[in-house]
Amino acid sequence: MSEKKKINTPLTDDIVAGLKIGDEVLITGNIYTARDAAHKRMVDLLDKGEKLPFEPKGQMIYFVGPSPAKPGKVIGSAGPTTSYRMNAYSPRMIEVGLKGMIGKGEMGPEVAAKLKEKTAVYFVAVGGAAALIAKSITGNELIAYEELGAEAIRKLTVKDFPAIVAMDCHGGNIYKEGIAKYEKK
Repeated sequence: MSEKKKINTPLTDDIVAGLKIGDEVLITGNIYTARDAAHKRMVDLLDKGEKLPFEPKGQMIYFVGPSPAKPGKVIGSAGPTTSYRMNAYSPRMIEVGLKGMIGKGEMGPEVAAKLKEKTAVYFVAVGGAAALIAKSITGNELIAYEELGAEAIRKLTVKDFPAIVAMDCHGGNIYKEGIAKYEKK
């Protein structure tokens, strides 16, 4: 495998354009959390012409419902949730400037088309490694929808958060093409 690429948020078109499926990345900066209930609320706000709870331009959303933090910890386990549930909402979020998403599993063709059209990227985080992933999260701030519990929107501060590019802005899709083709020998 290739060396891990270090990227920082917010993402730019140049950063995203430099990523290809199979690239292993370490993300540093701020990322936002949201699952399907929060995504539905955000798209409803957009439909009404209202502001979102955070400025999406250049930002990334991690599809996660973290467990509560244990004493002395910033967050509990923070493993990715299944991404296909966000297929109905992600194209709209990409349209308003979202540059990246992190989850697990393949996203749909509508999302793939928007990634290409708007220069955005979809990463996968390793499922089953929730406790390990949590170690890269150094800050955790509630932003909106506290009543949703684990599905509330949070701003996480991350350092070297590990992820793999699964769907890139060039039309690459690791689920369709396979990683073996992109491994560097």
